[in-house]
Amino acid sequence: MDYGLEWSDMLKLTRKADYGLIALRHLARNREGASAKEIAACYGIPTPLLAKVLQKLARNGLLTAAYGTNGGYKLARDPRTINALEVVRAIDGPIVLTSCFTQHGRCQTVGCGVKEPLRKIHDGILGLLEGISISEIAQDSPQQTVQLSVVETS
Repeated sequence: MDYGLEWSDMLKLTRKADYGLIALRHLARNREGASAKEIAACYGIPTPLLAKVLQKLARNGLLTAAYGTNGGYKLARDPRTINALEVVRAIDGPIVLTSCFTQHGRCQTVGCGVKEPLRKIHDGILGLLEGISISEIAQDSPQQTVQLSVVETS
């Protein structure tokens, strides 16, 4: 069925969140730490943008920062205890599928019947991100397929 939706334009991570996950993966694999410049060079990421992302992750308690000539970043916790949802929220704030799910969001459509099914999708996405640790992201493994189940209710 065609619902007029472009999946390529929906539910994208921001570039900053993507860079944050890449950096945490790198730091999980290199426990001695690394500078923003080193990480940026490894992945072709603009250093100033990555530096801002790493600073935000440090402010949110996911990284520790050492300043100075030999400065850099390290994971603040074991990578098994940091999940993808924490990283995305630290960088981008709350994940909102539709305006219905904001703190003050109210459905603007009279007779809208999709709020509850969308809530289930929203909760499934949050659960999926919460269930993926940085340790898992850092593992060398064949491409993994992630399946999100949406249960229809009658």
